[in-house]
Parts: sequence; structure tokens; C-alpha cells
Amino acid sequence: MEEPLILNQIVCARVPTAVGEFQLCLYTNNRDDKEHLALIRGDVFGKENVPVRIHSECFTGDVLGSRRCDCGEQLHHAMEYIALEDCGVIVYLRQEGRGIGLMEKLRAYNLQDQGMDTVDANLALGHPEDQREYSVAAAILKDLGVRSVRLLTNNPDKIADLESRGIRVVERIPLIPTIYPDNAAYLMTKIKRMNHLLDAEVLQFVHSESNRNGNHP
Repeated sequence: MEEPLILNQIVCARVPTAVGEFQLCLYTNNRDDKEHLALIRGDVFGKENVPVRIHSECFTGDVLGSRRCDCGEQLHHAMEYIALEDCGVIVYLRQEGRGIGLMEKLRAYNLQDQGMDTVDANLALGHPEDQREYSVAAAILKDLGVRSVRLLTNNPDKIADLESRGIRVVERIPLIPTIYPDNAAYLMTKIKRMNHLLDAEVLQFVHSESNRNGNHP
């Protein structure tokens, strides 16, 4: 039986950014050796309907601005959205590459360049298509006193996972990606094989862009 999760908030500090001021809090726990983060806008304790983004680390997208994915854009859009609200939270989980780590993600990129999609590349390396989980995210939101959330996501599995852990999701706020030649097939795979929620116009554009560039999700 898995041991109960014990979460520890270690330190928080003020972080001024281009879109506004946040508090950045660092958490540790007894299940992994990772330093998970919460980027907090305003006072969220006891609040309902708090805008929240649960974001898994993506060095290539978040830091380098890679156009192979939409991760960095989602993070920055979430920051911009929450900066305009009275309060909000971005939980930043250290589970790179849908949980497989940066080294394996780069290996998966090489397989994708040989014609595999993002799901098959993970499977070929012996990993699940998505091995992320959100127990730490739910625990952080509870520690912060968030009572219900408006979740910035296109991933219905994330909603279901959080709700199964006692986080009430009252609304989904979509994050509309910018489509580039390098991410069109990736986005199509997320829609068709991972059930991500993107509207019909985005789906049609992704499909046409993917076909135009000879990519197959």
C-alpha cells in the first residue's frame, strides 16, 4: 500500500514578473525527491472558483520556447490570465515529458523525427503514453486553502484526476494553441489519441497544417 502523502511547504518569496507580481512557494514531499512549486496571485485561502493551471515541467517549451509542443505557451497564457484576476494559482509539477524525464523525452523526440507520434514514441521507449499523476497538485491546492477551481486546461483526464482527489472543478477554461508546422502533428495526436479538448476550428486547422507538411500524428 502506498504511504500517505506528506507535503511540506519549505519557503515562499515574492516574484515580480512581466505580467504581474506573484508569490512562489516551494514544496517537498515524502514520495519523490522533487521540488514542486506553486505560483500564487493574491489571497486564495478559502476562496471558491479560483483560476488554476496545473502545469507539468517542460524545459524545452517553458525555457527554450520550443515549437514542438504548446507547453510554454500554455504556461505563459496561464500567467497572463491569472495576472488579470484577483487571485489564482499555477501549480508547477516536476514531471518532465509526461513523466518520463528530459533524457527520455529527447530520445522520444528523435523517434518522432523518424515518423512516430508522441504517444508511440513513449511506448517504444517502454513508457506509458502519459505517466503523470496529480496527487501532489491536489495536496498543494488543499494546503493553500483553495475550495474550488476554474481549471485552465485542454486535458479532461486532468479534471477527472483532480476531482477524484477532492478538488472541485467548477469550470474548464480552454487554452487555445498557436499552430506551427512543428507542432501540428503533435496537436493532432493530443486530440485524436489523448482526447484533449480543442474546438472544431483548431482541429480543422491542425489537420490541414499536418497534411500540408507531410506529418502524420
